[in-house]
Amino acid sequence: MEDVDPINREVGTRLRDIRKVRGWSLFDVEAASGGEFKTSVLGAYERGERALSVPRLVRLAAILEVSPSALLPESVASPLTVIDLAAAEEAGDEQGALIDRFLTAIHTMRIGQLNSQLTVRQSDLKILGALLDPTVARNVMGEVDDG
Repeated sequence: MEDVDPINREVGTRLRDIRKVRGWSLFDVEAASGGEFKTSVLGAYERGERALSVPRLVRLAAILEVSPSALLPESVASPLTVIDLAAAEEAGDEQGALIDRFLTAIHTMRIGQLNSQLTVRQSDLKILGALLDPTVARNVMGEVDDG
């Protein structure tokens, strides 16, 4: 038996987690896809035994009503920032409430993450910085600060 590619395994794990969060069986996914994705093929994807092509990954994400990026592993090359959502709730002030709403929105969009920790991407931090400081917003949007 061949070794399973780590990327395929991670995609499969995310796929299985999202399917289970939805409360769907493999048969439910097959039915939702109109038979495009057979249960045996879905099982092979989930076990990492088969690689998903990009078009099929995008189609499967649409069926599961998630972003295609929810099925992809984080890049090994990019640094990760982990924020404890429980600690963010304890901030208490206006900015803390904004941070909490922002992180909750990200957590909801990335339904494949099933724990109380959230991986925050560099692009997320730029958006959060823009929300918290208008001068950052101008820089993020490419506007020149004349100040």
